[in-house]
Amino acid sequence: MAYKAFLNAQELRSFAARSWSVAWPMTMIMLFEFLISVTDVYVAGKISEEVQAAYGFVVQLYFIMIVVANALSVGTVSVVSRLYTSPQCDQDRLTEAISSSNRAVLAGGVALAVLSWILAPHIIDIANIPAQLKGTCVSLMRVYALGLPLHYLLINTNAVLRSSDRVKQSLKTMAIVCGLNVTLIFIYVFHTGLGFRGIALATVTAVSFGGIINYGFVRGVMKGVHRFTLGVVGRMFEIGWPIGVLQVVWQLGSAALFIILSGLPEHRVEILAAFTAGVRVESAIFLPAFACNLANAVIVGNFIGEGKLENAYRSGIVTAGLAVAIVTFMTVAVIVNARWIAALLSPNPIVADQTVTYIYVSMISEPFMAWGIALGGGLSGAGDTRAVALRVALSIWAIRIPLAFILVRVFGFGASAVWWSMNASQIVQAFIMYRRYSGRKWLSPR
Repeated sequence: MAYKAFLNAQELRSFAARSWSVAWPMTMIMLFEFLISVTDVYVAGKISEEVQAAYGFVVQLYFIMIVVANALSVGTVSVVSRLYTSPQCDQDRLTEAISSSNRAVLAGGVALAVLSWILAPHIIDIANIPAQLKGTCVSLMRVYALGLPLHYLLINTNAVLRSSDRVKQSLKTMAIVCGLNVTLIFIYVFHTGLGFRGIALATVTAVSFGGIINYGFVRGVMKGVHRFTLGVVGRMFEIGWPIGVLQVVWQLGSAALFIILSGLPEHRVEILAAFTAGVRVESAIFLPAFACNLANAVIVGNFIGEGKLENAYRSGIVTAGLAVAIVTFMTVAVIVNARWIAALLSPNPIVADQTVTYIYVSMISEPFMAWGIALGGGLSGAGDTRAVALRVALSIWAIRIPLAFILVRVFGFGASAVWWSMNASQIVQAFIMYRRYSGRKWLSPR
């Protein structure tokens, strides 16, 4: 197959418009999720730096707990986006795919909720974190576990909605989830006897409500026969499991950084709290990049479903370029306002200073991060999830973690060495992701 080397102006506008039509609602959804997380950090900091640090560690574990839903949702997008745009769209097959995925995630959510509740004390006990944080961590983890089933449903139905050109309905749901979560956290924490547990309970209440709303929206897509088919779930799992493994690897990498930082000789709790705050600030930069990742998955999947492979390739490049442009602009804005942002998130001067340092260092790699993340979305939409998982895992466990460990534990450098190791891994990840994407092997029929 011959590929065009360049896009003309009309094609560029067309691809950019299509990417933006999906990316901007996804950016807003990511913004709502960011507002939830940054409010959590703010409220935790108002209680104490110990609660803020404990929250940061438990959130890493919570993301591991929802990995099954996230993995299956990647398979859902790949399968549903192709079925929805296929010239011979079979309503029974489309409904079967959606119904099967919803039932599978609900069952997985219930199973993981039970396991998380039972194993919470054992998981926290073996973690090498300061002893004064462990009781708080167990309590938060158990409350979060209560919301897993309906959070699983919320994640999967969001995937269905964006795959079937209904991303604005997903946006409405997440706006409600955000408003409810932010309101309830202040009520639960400061006006009831729940204390720090109210941080987790606010999330549980909001995502459960959102899952129910989304299910009502998704029923409008399912116009065929409702049935569960193990083979459909198996196909989705085949596509999604590498991303599930990747997310576990990613979160374990974050947990490993917590453990490395816990070994610092001075200000351990303050540095862990600053890491928690800094990651939340960085997640604002991550919003448009991940939105473009999700948009790329849908758009590439749609084009492949239509049989337009060249358009699938070129639209992915355009979407990645859009992500870099937006992220670069946001990076500059965050750097300029770093000290104000850090002071807002923590009244502790040591935590605030460490947060500023984290922001200044980590912002260097953000455009690279956007490029790699967006291209990874295109590969996922084509079903090439194993390649994505391998490259991200290598960047974390062959670059980030070993480099951070050596710099801190062997050479005795401080927390900034960890931030620089994160930069190095992001740059390597962007390079190897582009190499895979530009090779076009993922365009072969699967």
